[in-house]
This record gives sequence, structure tokens and C-alpha cells, in this order.
Amino acid sequence: MSPPTSVDLRRWRRHLADEYAEAAVYRDLARRKSGEEREILLALAEAEGRHAAHWADLLGDRVGRLPGPGPRFRVLALLARSFGSVFVLALAQRAETRAVYEADADATATMAADERIHAEVVRALAARGRNRLAGSFRAAVFGANDGLVSNLALVIGVAAAGTSSSVILLTGLAGLLAGALSMGAGEFISVRSQRELLAASTPSPAVASALPHLDVDTNELVLVYRARGLSADEAKQRADEVLTDIELLGPASRRFHADTVEEDPHEAVGTAWGASRSSFCFFASGAMIPVLPYLLGSTGTTALLIALVSVGVALLGVGAVVGLMSGGPPVRRAVRQLAIGLGAAAVTYGLGAVFGATLG
Repeated sequence: MSPPTSVDLRRWRRHLADEYAEAAVYRDLARRKSGEEREILLALAEAEGRHAAHWADLLGDRVGRLPGPGPRFRVLALLARSFGSVFVLALAQRAETRAVYEADADATATMAADERIHAEVVRALAARGRNRLAGSFRAAVFGANDGLVSNLALVIGVAAAGTSSSVILLTGLAGLLAGALSMGAGEFISVRSQRELLAASTPSPAVASALPHLDVDTNELVLVYRARGLSADEAKQRADEVLTDIELLGPASRRFHADTVEEDPHEAVGTAWGASRSSFCFFASGAMIPVLPYLLGSTGTTALLIALVSVGVALLGVGAVVGLMSGGPPVRRAVRQLAIGLGAAAVTYGLGAVFGATLG
């Protein structure tokens, strides 16, 4: 084997520094968790330690001074120490999908496979947090985006018609209050209705108590499985399996219920009050941004430009957060959010200018 080049040594040191940093991130996250999640995160840290040992062995006595971790890992480390939230897990998921070892001849096939598996493990951990946040997070993102876009469009449309600054301010505040109340009420009704529909569709655990009294010859349980979408043969096989040990009611009933409910369907929906509060508060926060320049005394074109820039920055932030939470590219999501928001504002500005000229 030929001796490593200076380029090889720099690459190995970079990998070693990143592995140390990634292991530290998982340990920091584990400190904020308990039970199974803590054990999984510590196991991930141990795996990253094995990867680090591989690069340390290759370097031998040439380890020297390691470079600092890359920007991604510095951000991850800071967030993991400070928050330990689902956002950090979403970032860690993206870090694990880099697949740098698949293109590195000095990495083992096991290390490349580990990366793929780690990405799935972190995705599953992040999914738990996403499910817990899903209802309120959806309402918050929708509320913030709607507040930013709708009130900016309202303010710009009225301003384009040649309306005075005081009327624009009054219109913006009225739009803020009306929109926030409407969004809050709408989210409450929407989530409450969805939870009621889920409750009506969720199998009753009380059904399991009827299992010992079923006629095994006719086996009405087959009808249950057929109603859930299984073919007649599949339903018969599943029902026979459940009733095989019918004298052991506990295990049989647990199996029957496991066939039905793998996770709480209400968790991803959230609560009606939680979604309502999130939607109201975030809509009001977003809708306040295009009004602020007028509230602080700016007028005319200056106020419009400040409102546009402020809303643009906020839309980029909302899009980036959505990207992080979904595990997608945050920059792309941010630009998409900005394009949609400013596109809507441009349409209403044009309409306001047309109506202003017509009515004027």
C-alpha cells in the first residue's frame, strides 16, 4: 500500500473531526431524553465513535492537530446543547444522508451502510417529535404564512389605490384582527371535527372482550377483517390466528388490537385548543409585520418597501423552518415560500392600482 498523500491525511482528519463532533451531538441530545430514545441516541454516538476509531487508526501517529468541525456540525452541536428538540433531529437526519463514505475509497462498506441506517434511525426519532408537534406546527406555519401574505397583499392593494397612510394602517389592523380570529376559530372547528371523525373510525378495544364467546365454526371475526380491507382468505387466516389461543384472552385481545391500531391517530392531529391558539398567535404575528412601518410612522413608498423587505425575510424564515422540519432542503423551501408570498402581493398591487385608477 502506497503511503498516504497530504490530501489523504487532510481528508482523514476532516472525517475524524466530524465523527467526534457528530458523536458529541448525539450524546448532548441523549442528555435531554430518557428511556428508549436516550438509549438509541447513545448507541448512535457509540457507532460514530467506531467510525472515528477507523480514521484514527489510519492516521496513526500522524493525527496532528484536527480541524474544527464543519459548519453543519457546529450548528448541530450548539442547538443540541441548547435545545435538544425535533429541529436538531431533523438537521441530524440531513447530516446522516450526506453519504460521503460511499464515495470514499478509504471508508469501509460497513461505515457507508451505517450512514444509511443512521439516517433512518434519526428519521424515525424525528418522526416521533414531528407527530407530537404536527397539529400545532401545521397551524402555526399556516397561520404565520397566511398572516404575512394576506395582510401584505391587503396593505399593498389598498396602498396602490392611492389611499392615505392612516387608512392603510386601519385596514391592516382590521385585517390582522379579523384574520386572526377567523383562523383561530377555523382551526378549532377543523381539528375538533377531525378528532371526532377519527374517534368514530377507531376500533373499540371493548370488542376484544367478545372474543371468548365467538362461535369458532362461524367465526364472525372474519367479517371484521374483511370490512377492514382484507380478502376473504386473508381475513379467515387472520381470524383463525387470533382465535387459536382463545383461552388466553389477554394475548389474543392484544393481538387483535395491535392489528388495528399501531399508533395514536389523534397525536398527529393535535388538540383543537392547541391548533387554535397557534393559528391565532402566529397569524397575528405574521400580519403585524406589514403593518409595523405604518404603525411606526413611515408613509408612502418608504413604508411599502420596508413592509416588503420585512415580510420577505419572514417568509424566508418560515420556509426554512418548514424545510428543516420536513427534512428537505431549507434554502429551496425558503425561496419557494418567498416566491409564492411576493407573487400574491404583486397580483393584489396590480389590482389595487387598476381599481384606484378606475375609481379615481
